[in-house]
Amino acid sequence: MTSKRCARLIATAALGALGCTAIVTTHAQTYPAKTIRVIVPIGPGGSTDIVGRMIGQRLGEQMGVSLITENRPGAGAVIGTEVVAKAPPDGYTLLAIAVEFTINPSLRKKLPFDPIKDFTCIAQLTSGQYFLSTHPTIPVKNARQFIALAKSRPGQVTFGSSGPGSANHLAGVLFQTMTGTKLVHVPYKSAGQAGIALMSGEIDFMFSNVASVIQHVRAGKVRAIATTGAKRSPVAPDVPTLDESAVKGYIVTGFHLLLAPGATPPDIIAKLNAETVKALESAAIKERLVNLGLEPAGGSPADCAKLIQADIARWVPVVKAGGATAD
Repeated sequence: MTSKRCARLIATAALGALGCTAIVTTHAQTYPAKTIRVIVPIGPGGSTDIVGRMIGQRLGEQMGVSLITENRPGAGAVIGTEVVAKAPPDGYTLLAIAVEFTINPSLRKKLPFDPIKDFTCIAQLTSGQYFLSTHPTIPVKNARQFIALAKSRPGQVTFGSSGPGSANHLAGVLFQTMTGTKLVHVPYKSAGQAGIALMSGEIDFMFSNVASVIQHVRAGKVRAIATTGAKRSPVAPDVPTLDESAVKGYIVTGFHLLLAPGATPPDIIAKLNAETVKALESAAIKERLVNLGLEPAGGSPADCAKLIQADIARWVPVVKAGGATAD
């Protein structure tokens, strides 16, 4: 190869590299240029819907673009999740989802997406926990008394959930395994229906999302006798954790995540992460989340990815112990 030809090739390569850099830079500078959809794969009114809309509105204000929150419920959050998995990876279709994202891989033999390969983490939005909540007429005031009652009535104490394999069902399975009790699972179509059943006395207890039941606890319609986190909930500091009060090592926490399709460009993910963390650090969002019994999370996309991988592994033995399946 002559020196002149070599020089031409080097120059061409350099121009190509500059061109690619210019494209990436332009892409980062122009995004977002149109409306962004945030898919919530459950029905309206739940904590995921509330958090998704809250964060979406804030991101829209910060980024100067419209964010539309769209509920796409069905099949245990699989339908809406699949919509995002198969959407163009351009940053204009996002997913707001909770712990069902990490439970479904154990619960379902075949998913229409790969939860690791088909998604890119933007950020963990919140962390939260559950109340072990009972109907006020159940004659117990703390977790030790409740366990003693359940052991004295094997196969008679009932607990509700939003369906087989749901987080509140599996929290009950884990509780039963760790306490040696024999409980009766009563599934409902939603956590809201299970909550109504609890308040009416149709079931004895359930693991209720703090965000969805805190107002009923304050009103005396439900009794919270323990929480499931590693530390007490900031909205109920007088309620001890199960870990500290009765079942050492029992910790079940929930979360909300913001995800994008797997091949979304890194510069777009970085921008969305920065804006999401900024939103979570705002005083207004912090206050609204705390009032719901949730704690703002944030962190990097890598932190979020580690959480997903660890939580998928955590639920495998629990699902197996409960014999739950959605297939």
